[in-house]
Amino acid sequence: VHRLVTYIFVYEDLISLTCGAIIIWYFASSFEKNVGTVKHCILTVAFAILSGLLYLVLETVVSRVLEVEDAKGFMPVAFATLGVSTTHSRMKRTLVFGVRVPVVLVPWFMLCVAWFIPHSSLLSNLCGLLVGEAYGLGYCFCLDFPESVGSKLDRAFPFTLLKRIPGLKYIPGSLAERRVSESS
Repeated sequence: VHRLVTYIFVYEDLISLTCGAIIIWYFASSFEKNVGTVKHCILTVAFAILSGLLYLVLETVVSRVLEVEDAKGFMPVAFATLGVSTTHSRMKRTLVFGVRVPVVLVPWFMLCVAWFIPHSSLLSNLCGLLVGEAYGLGYCFCLDFPESVGSKLDRAFPFTLLKRIPGLKYIPGSLAERRVSESS
């Protein structure tokens, strides 16, 4: 059971680790700014578990037809956060490598690009994207919790420790607190 979360920390080489770090930094940080550190941490674990479970289900079917790479790395969770971000985006079009494309196509375009990253599992990235899209469209409403719960968790043990780490930017759980911290 622990492997449903720990697979996101497994990398086979420096190139896949570097690509994973860039994807995490770019997509997960903007997602964290929108939801807060508490909800981001909880959703990271939930997205990892759900992506892993979906991968296990689909891998048994797909492996009969094609060779499937093992699920590893943080990219499935990054694709989940990207899927959520694009379904909640108010923008209709955006620039991708200098070309204007509809925002809803960005994760699918990035999935094609990620296919060329060494030791990256297309199936696990697809599972992450599907989980993120499902959450963004409201099908995983059981993962949502009120901002008041997020504010209370801000004051709980692991998160109070995160606030004290120098150089780490902690994003509060409630929207009002996020706005105050952004303005200061």
